[in-house]
Amino acid sequence: MPDVPQRMHAAYVERLGGVENICYGRVPVPRLGPTEVLVTVEAVTVNPVDTFVRSGAFPTRTPFPFVIGRDLAGTVAALGPGAAGFSVGERVWCNSLGHGGRQGSFAQYAAVPVDRLYRIPDGVEAVQAVALAHPAATAWLGLFRHARLPLGGTVFVGGGAGNVGDAAIHLATATGARVIASATGEGLDRCRVAGATVVVDYRDPDAIEHIRAAAPDGLDVHWDTSGHHDFGAAVGLMARGGRILLTAAGPQARVELPIGATYTNDVSVLGFVISNATSTELAAAARVINQRLVDRTLTARIAGNLPLADAAGAHRRVEQGQISGARLILHPPRP
Repeated sequence: MPDVPQRMHAAYVERLGGVENICYGRVPVPRLGPTEVLVTVEAVTVNPVDTFVRSGAFPTRTPFPFVIGRDLAGTVAALGPGAAGFSVGERVWCNSLGHGGRQGSFAQYAAVPVDRLYRIPDGVEAVQAVALAHPAATAWLGLFRHARLPLGGTVFVGGGAGNVGDAAIHLATATGARVIASATGEGLDRCRVAGATVVVDYRDPDAIEHIRAAAPDGLDVHWDTSGHHDFGAAVGLMARGGRILLTAAGPQARVELPIGATYTNDVSVLGFVISNATSTELAAAARVINQRLVDRTLTARIAGNLPLADAAGAHRRVEQGQISGARLILHPPRP
């Protein structure tokens, strides 16, 4: 690989566990497989699932030393002999590293399978591409691949001011769906700006009744993107044959399910995690995301920009809930 050094700076762990296990130092630049692309990383970001993988709460294969992180934006530095379709110097993004044996993105260079890599459209900032890579893909796959939101359907989006929730509102309304969203404080206005028809303050003791009044024929899809699941309330809000999408709950979360009311109304409860998405599904989501990046109907709020050396601090802030409804971006040093 011409002009590529043998070693690079990276944030990595030697064993799974707490944030204190994150190291920052020099490791070998990854060797390319036949269908991989070497990317010079410009920007990365932290997702809650990244902290689950690093801690061991979300079991997956992690070859050590394991570079953490899932998403990246950067430029093509080199190609494996079977990695057709890209050229050196092209701007690209990815949202599915750091899982299933794949090394992560928190490094100066990353080896990305060619079928998990997407071009950044002209005129789009790398920071916006990486900030939307995970939440927007999650929103699209959740709504349209798993929950099968129908045209003109009615969907409830809990946590509508969060990163996934905001993207879900935008994407659902773009297809003509009617969106009822919940948030609180400044998040209420963010949901309205995103396109929600009805916005409910989840702190209101009558919030469930407000949702019921807004959807008298029931919800086609119920998705609390915040991970706070109340099946007792959700099942009673559903239209016959409606789908409740289950995501984002902590690894130890437990809820009660009213079985009788669920099966007698043909309600489905669907678990979904983007980590299980196929490369074909991710590519379909990427096409939509790139369109929305170009027309600027999807934008991410940026909480701050940090050097990659602050990876442990960034993970800590995400774990402690200090980053809400925005994205924390990290930048590796330039090679």
